[in-house]
Amino acid sequence: MSLFIGLAVSIAALYLAFRQVPFGDLMAYLKSINYLWVIPTMLLALAGFMLRVYRWQLILESSQPVGFWQAFHPLMIGFMLNCILPGRVGEVARPVILNQKEKVPFSTGLATVAAERVFDAIILLLLLSWMLTVVRIDPVLEIHFSGYILNKTLLLSAAKGFTRLSLLLLAGIVLVGLESSRNWMNRWFLRVPKLFFFTGPAFQDLVYQRFSLVLVRFTLSFSRGFLLLKEPWKMAGCFALSLLIWGLNVLSYYTMTLGAPGVELSFAELSVVMVIVCLFISIPSAPGFWGIWEAGGVFALALFGVSAKDAAGFTLANHAVQMLPVIVVGMGSAIVTGVNVWQVSRQADR
Repeated sequence: MSLFIGLAVSIAALYLAFRQVPFGDLMAYLKSINYLWVIPTMLLALAGFMLRVYRWQLILESSQPVGFWQAFHPLMIGFMLNCILPGRVGEVARPVILNQKEKVPFSTGLATVAAERVFDAIILLLLLSWMLTVVRIDPVLEIHFSGYILNKTLLLSAAKGFTRLSLLLLAGIVLVGLESSRNWMNRWFLRVPKLFFFTGPAFQDLVYQRFSLVLVRFTLSFSRGFLLLKEPWKMAGCFALSLLIWGLNVLSYYTMTLGAPGVELSFAELSVVMVIVCLFISIPSAPGFWGIWEAGGVFALALFGVSAKDAAGFTLANHAVQMLPVIVVGMGSAIVTGVNVWQVSRQADR
């Protein structure tokens, strides 16, 4: 049922995204693309995911080492679920699968996924700072697409929201990951039963067992996912891998433009396009980001003089090319490992 809902929402989002684009023009553009460039684009996208696996292994190694394929399959299944189901359920599905297959505690696995996201956020924040410094965004530029009105104000609002969320995530990791702050937090958890001084000992003991101890155990297990904070060389390695991952992502955009007429941008300009798309897809949207991805791409390409027709066609094709290998490989991983993706997605939703 979740699959059909996700597909229905995605199809509706695609319809809304392209209902204002002349269908004949869109089809003509898609036919004009040299699809030979799709092969290196997909290979580069998959290479980026291979590096994500190595980075996740490096983060997990500090708490509970796992093999390459043991990390590869949950990661690809998780990203596949993000492509077809709402709510980024794949982020939670990964630690669920890791717990089922490798007995890594769920909270520890979840913490390592959060640590990954911090490294991604750092790279995007650096790219965002560079973009806002070197790129002039016309304040009167306004793109109406997929029910969104995209302009400089919305872009800056999305950038601020993303920055706040990233800083909040980083603060949470530091708070739980550092022993001194974690111990301080746990002491407060253990004092909670005393707030119910007006009740009997039996109720206070219930609060202690069901609330205080549960939270203390959870924070302890969760903190194991951040043990790399004690190993600066591993953090440096994760940062280097993150640079490579995002570099490959931009390169995959670049190779796609080589076969796309009307989109002749430099590597630096495509970095800007990628950052803007990433900011806009941080806004709640349909499964697979259909609609908002295309809207962000049209807006970003308009900054560099690409026509709306060419921008819409290229962005739709690039979106499909970026996601198709993830879905196919993720489905293959589910078959190889025997993971019931729908059962996992239900567990992740809880």
